[in-house]
Amino acid sequence: MKHRNKLSRRTFLKATAAAAAFPAIIPSSALGLAGATAPSNRVAMGFIGVGAKAIHGMGTFLGFPDAEVIAVCDVDRNACEQACQMANLEPDRAYNDFREMLHRADIDAVQVGSPDHWHVLHSLAAVRAGKDVYCEKPLSNTIEEGRALVDAVHRYGRVFQHGTQLRSLPGTRQACELVRNGRIGKLKRVLIGSPPGETTGHHPPEPIPEGFDYDLWLGPAPEAPFTPWRVKVPGHLPGWYFISDYSKAGWVAGHAVHDIDIAHWGMGMEHSGPISVEGEGVFPEDGLFDTVTTYRLEYRYPDDVTVIQTSTDQNPHGVRFEGEEGWVFTRGHIEVSDPELLREPIRSDEIRLYDSPNHERNFLDCVKSRAQTITPIEVAHRSTSTCLVGGIALKLNRPLRWDTASERFDDETANRLLSYPMRPPWHL
Repeated sequence: MKHRNKLSRRTFLKATAAAAAFPAIIPSSALGLAGATAPSNRVAMGFIGVGAKAIHGMGTFLGFPDAEVIAVCDVDRNACEQACQMANLEPDRAYNDFREMLHRADIDAVQVGSPDHWHVLHSLAAVRAGKDVYCEKPLSNTIEEGRALVDAVHRYGRVFQHGTQLRSLPGTRQACELVRNGRIGKLKRVLIGSPPGETTGHHPPEPIPEGFDYDLWLGPAPEAPFTPWRVKVPGHLPGWYFISDYSKAGWVAGHAVHDIDIAHWGMGMEHSGPISVEGEGVFPEDGLFDTVTTYRLEYRYPDDVTVIQTSTDQNPHGVRFEGEEGWVFTRGHIEVSDPELLREPIRSDEIRLYDSPNHERNFLDCVKSRAQTITPIEVAHRSTSTCLVGGIALKLNRPLRWDTASERFDDETANRLLSYPMRPPWHL
């Protein structure tokens, strides 16, 4: 471990020296122009975590002329090298330790694409270093983490975007506008179908691959023997999605947060949440994966609205809003009970929702204008926290009441699951 830190410090010093010699980007913060566009009119970005999902996002940013990728960071040396090649970066722009990359004064914003148990710690460090943040979903691993990040984003005045990209698709916005403007009558129920979790067998420990910093990958999570099934094996989703040490609610938060986010937008509840939850699910009886597979959750919201969230063995993948006069279904596209619903446009005096043509584009525009993104921090926290509340109800297998103001249950056992002790030296 000490040897790794020594090497990474050397790399860091080389990189910062190069940056000082060739200052291609001067961020607005360095000039004392907080809130203004950098002189070059380009947003200098660093990337924390450059695995499959994150590298796709980096590719999107590379397609915009006003975004410049200037540094990448990953605990996997091979992933860093591939990202450098993709962004045409010199090797000294690749970092093993995110803290060293965040010391760069020439970074305006970062994308956080690390595993779920790292999202908040990486985002917090970036915010405290004066960077704006685009963070992949789900926002957090616990509700305590999410609230800490909300407070930090507000305290430091940073721009934040959550990677629930379906908000930036026109079908999503149109469906939610129809619901918000009463085109299907009074909303009574929302049906959500999301993919189930996965199972696997036992996987014996294997040698840690050369160039992979497994201790730093674990970070705040408990020590555990290395197996690629915790991280990523070819042809499979990353195993950490389905292991509670890294994803407390499993796929209920890891994937279904997209759908809860849409439901909240259509309901007008994106700054709040449910008042109660109950559910039942099937958990693996054995093997490395231990989070819920198939499930059914029922949330109660104000105004007598019920949200039923299930795995896709019970409902189609997407969000169906059911009102007294019709229904609307969406997952980026739109389907309706009556074609007439699509023929009457939303009037200028009705509710018009945030129009974002592209999620990454929206983030860049807001970094430059300092406006709020389409999925800002509080909205991200509320959609993620609803999923985490559901995960706790499934784990305890009993009904729970939830107070959205205090973010506490009526059940002390459930309240103990709102946070978890992090492995030293990591903390919020």
